[in-house]
Amino acid sequence: MAQLVECVPNFSEGNNQQVIDAISRAVTQTPGCVLLDVDAGPSTNRTVYTFVGQPQAVVEGALNAARAAFQLIDMSQHRGEHPRMGALDVCPFVPVRGVTMDECVLCAQAFGRRLAEELGVPVYLYGEAAQTAGRRALPAIRAGEYEALPDKLKQAEWAPDFGPSSFVPRWGATATGARKFLIAFNVNLLGTREQAHRIALNIREQGRGRDQPGRLKKVQGIGWYLDEKNLAQVSTNLLDFEVTALHTVYEETCREAQELSVAVVGSQLVGLVPLKALLDAAAFYCERENLFILEEEHRVRLVVNRLGLDSLSPFNPKERIIEYLVPDGGPEPSLADQPLRAFVREVGARSAAPGGGSVAAASAALGAALASMAGLMTYGRRQFEHLDATVRRLVPPFHAAAAALTELVDADARAFRAYLEATKLPKSTEEERDRRAAHAVQGAGCGHVDAREGKLPAGSRVALHRDARGSRAVWRVSLRPLGRLRWHRSFWGASPRESCPCPCRAVRGVHRAAPHPPAGSRLQGGPPPTCGFPAASHCPPLLAWCL
Repeated sequence: MAQLVECVPNFSEGNNQQVIDAISRAVTQTPGCVLLDVDAGPSTNRTVYTFVGQPQAVVEGALNAARAAFQLIDMSQHRGEHPRMGALDVCPFVPVRGVTMDECVLCAQAFGRRLAEELGVPVYLYGEAAQTAGRRALPAIRAGEYEALPDKLKQAEWAPDFGPSSFVPRWGATATGARKFLIAFNVNLLGTREQAHRIALNIREQGRGRDQPGRLKKVQGIGWYLDEKNLAQVSTNLLDFEVTALHTVYEETCREAQELSVAVVGSQLVGLVPLKALLDAAAFYCERENLFILEEEHRVRLVVNRLGLDSLSPFNPKERIIEYLVPDGGPEPSLADQPLRAFVREVGARSAAPGGGSVAAASAALGAALASMAGLMTYGRRQFEHLDATVRRLVPPFHAAAAALTELVDADARAFRAYLEATKLPKSTEEERDRRAAHAVQGAGCGHVDAREGKLPAGSRVALHRDARGSRAVWRVSLRPLGRLRWHRSFWGASPRESCPCPCRAVRGVHRAAPHPPAGSRLQGGPPPTCGFPAASHCPPLLAWCL
């Protein structure tokens, strides 16, 4: 699966369309970069670009965009509502797929070093790339903004990480770093700038200062007024939407606005948003309003309505949700997306994958879908009204299972192909055997593994040994616990289609170990496994899940 990094440079120009387009062209003309979104704000006088690519490509794309801006933007003439300190104000790198945060830190360091060398401008590292704790937060670096830079650069504690400590009037300074996905979310008010800022101070984590912290963790906020829309906004950055959710920010803002007798008229997302952030909000509103909504499309539509995301401009999910723009897949077409006849031909072809695991997943997905269909055919009919509560309880698990099992159609094929590729790697030394195992585990989707270094997740173990009969060479990979469960994967040197000799007859020796049931229960017992796994970690036969 190709590595994918997201880059979100913020340039201090939101009105001059020629400048905005020139920077866009600089990105799109960079080989390997895909420009996903351009969000310009006239009042903020700022444009947020979002593009993706492999690590080296996005660094080049960001540099090309900066070179274009260096010729076109003069910070000495800049005015806008948004805090800023440079023509390229901030340039974060975000891991999307197959990339670690450490690799994004390397992207930020490479970009910052080259930007400073080529353009002769000061560059600061922030976020996960920060060299000191005091520079992790972007507001700390940007304090005083562009106007404070001449004096700030003279202070030893604010010497840039790259480039000169001298003031460059046309450019200012740039911050670059690595971070998680950030959501820029603004709530619209029919009020004043001062009222919006008062609400922002109450909800943001920083609050009004050390002695008066705000209520919402991992949230930055400020209030401003949009002249072109004739309304105020509480502008927030959600640094971690899994700590403080999108709907939480909206509901807290509504509560604060109600206390001030100020009307809330929708909201605005700047740039792209992860699908999970919207689905989390949908789950909140479904529970609060006792709604029965299963389809992903309908849930997204519900959130657009409840948050008023289309109040200032149309909100098209296909253009604003990052997963819809960057499908999670490799260069090969998805098996699950193929027509049925094509999938059957793939299974019957002279190749090891897709095989029994993919067919089992597809069959199980169809079974779950049939159960869901039966429930939905019953729900909402007057003669079955007394069953509505039961259907609402039973159908969602089947609906979710059908979706999850459909994903496993491709997951099984990818895992087995990864195993086959791993068997081709050298195995003369202990290091080579570990790297071989790491390749197999990574391809099987068991969490990120640095295949180049042969490193498994913390707490994992790799062992090469013989089974009880001494007839097979077995890799046993014990991955770190996931909650109360522990995964075991063994990759055999014998035929990949040979069944495991243990009672569960696992093809390719993949077991999911579950906690043992109480002694005397009907699930207790079963002969000890003979596949090389210790009995204590082996699941009872009826709890085995073999892929």
